[in-house]
Amino acid sequence: MGKRIIQQRRGRGTKSYRVRVKAYVYKIQYPANLKGVGKVIKLLNSRAHSAPLAKVECMMNSKKNYFYIPAFKGMIEGQQIQFDTKEIKPGNIVDLENVPVQTPIYCIESRPGDGGKFIKSGGTHAEITKMVGDAVGIIFPSKKEKTFHKKCRAIIGVIAGTGRLDKPIVKAGKNFYIKKSRNKLWPRTSAVKMNVIDHPFGSGRGKRIKSKVAKRNAPPGARVGLIRPRRTGKLK
Repeated sequence: MGKRIIQQRRGRGTKSYRVRVKAYVYKIQYPANLKGVGKVIKLLNSRAHSAPLAKVECMMNSKKNYFYIPAFKGMIEGQQIQFDTKEIKPGNIVDLENVPVQTPIYCIESRPGDGGKFIKSGGTHAEITKMVGDAVGIIFPSKKEKTFHKKCRAIIGVIAGTGRLDKPIVKAGKNFYIKKSRNKLWPRTSAVKMNVIDHPFGSGRGKRIKSKVAKRNAPPGARVGLIRPRRTGKLK
C-alpha cells in the first residue's frame, strides 16, 4: 500500500506538523486609540516569538489597560513611552507622516488602527525611504519596498534580539534538536534518492532528475520540480 508524499503529509495539518497553539499566549498588538504616556511594566519571554516582549500599561477611558509589543533594543522596565506624539524616540508609537526618512521603525500597521502587522521578529527593523502625498514608502529587511498610508502608525527603534542566529551550529546533532523542537522536517533528503511512492523524482535508474512542469495552482505534493518556468528545453 502506498503512502502520501512528504508535502501532502505535512499539508494535511496533523499534530506532528502544526504549530503549538499554547505557545501563543500573548497577542502582539497596540490599541487603536492610544493617547498620552504609557509605562513598560515588565519584559517577558515568549516561546512563540524570537524577540522579548514588553507589557505596557496605558490609560483608556479612565481605566488601566495593558497590551504587548516587541521590546526595542535598550528597553528597560519602568521606562515611559509616548503615544500620539511627534517626538522621535525609541519606543514611541508615531504616525508615519511624522517619522523622518531613514528612521528605524518596526511593528508597522497595514491599515490605520489595526495595531501593527509588519516587522515583529527579533533584531529586525524597516526604514522610511520616501513620502509622496498620502503614501509613505518603506523598505523592509528583505530589501523590498512597500507603500503605506501616512496615518498608519509604527514603533520607533530596532527590535531586541539581534545576533540570535549568529552563533554557528557547528555539528549536525545540534541542528537535529533545533528542528525537532519546532516540528520542522530535518534532514531534507534528496528527492532522487527517495522511493517512487515518496516523491515524483524518486526511483529511476541512476540519478536522472525528471523534468516536470507543475501548474501554479497545483495542490501540495504536485508543486515540485519546475514551477511554471518562463521557458523549457535546451537553449539554442
